[in-house]
Amino acid sequence: QVQLVESGGGLVQPGGSLRLSCTASGFSLDYYGIGWFRKAPGLEREGVACITSDGKTYFTNSREDRFTISRDNAKNTVYLQINSLKAEDTAVYYCASDVGGDCQSAQDDFHSWGQGTQVTVSS
Repeated sequence: QVQLVESGGGLVQPGGSLRLSCTASGFSLDYYGIGWFRKAPGLEREGVACITSDGKTYFTNSREDRFTISRDNAKNTVYLQINSLKAEDTAVYYCASDVGGDCQSAQDDFHSWGQGTQVTVSS
């Protein structure tokens, strides 16, 4: 079964950090771009970051100051490190695959969406 599984979410205080993981099963991530997205209550799902098959990274809304995306193909896993967490980072975080490998697909053209992992930032 081809799927992506997110993990690493939780409850964290403002200013804290989390590392989210996106692990593939049933296929190799090597040739895919992987995007991280999030959906906060009452808001549309938005893109956060994407890493291409050859390791180039993209961030939306200048998030590279607090967000880092990386991949470990040997572990078939992509990571999203979030530092200096803020209340507005509270959301369900999803990962999905970009078949083209270059993170140029529209959000709706990403595949194999995971079930998401909840991140809650609160004191």
